[in-house]
Amino acid sequence: MRVMGIDPGLTRCGLGVVDVDASRRARLVHVDVARSDKDLATHFRLRTIADAIDEVIRIYKPEVVAIERVFAQENLQSVTTTMQVMGAAMTCVGRAGLPMAVHTPSEVKSAVSGNGKAGKTQVQAMVQRILGLDTPPKPADAADALAIAICHAWRGTGLLGAGDDSSVTVSLSGRLTSKGRMTPAQKAWAEAQAAQRRTGAVDPRLRRS
Repeated sequence: MRVMGIDPGLTRCGLGVVDVDASRRARLVHVDVARSDKDLATHFRLRTIADAIDEVIRIYKPEVVAIERVFAQENLQSVTTTMQVMGAAMTCVGRAGLPMAVHTPSEVKSAVSGNGKAGKTQVQAMVQRILGLDTPPKPADAADALAIAICHAWRGTGLLGAGDDSSVTVSLSGRLTSKGRMTPAQKAWAEAQAAQRRTGAVDPRLRRS
């Protein structure tokens, strides 16, 4: 199976493609980081990133694309632009007519390292080991994109919604399909999302009085 992983970011967007066989052995096909000029308006920067994604899809012809899910953080501006890139990436995948999955950061880290809280250096080292590379992929965005692709190839589904015990992915037809039970990382994420909906806040420190 050929999987493309995307680590969304406006300044640097990680793009990785791997082939994974039935025995879970992974091989590097392509890795790159799409960059955009900080001096350009956001919509032109998004176009640059989207063009790079389109080009990787055109050349390497992945069977499925996996994207890392964006999480709300204290830096609202960073989250907003990253979500814009995620939307642009989804548009590219939809335009190519490919199935797509979304994985949480903790799910990706857990898949490649066994630790859902692994640091970037640990993820880079594990991606290097899994793919049999001479050196760790750099920058971190490149390693993250490969980790996302590996995660999807090994786990097969990505969470797009929360609140139930199923893992959801998008099929070639564009329909949402439920497949199997949640992984521990997915369940933890769903519980956090449910708590967020109940309190109306991502972080208690940010909660309005």
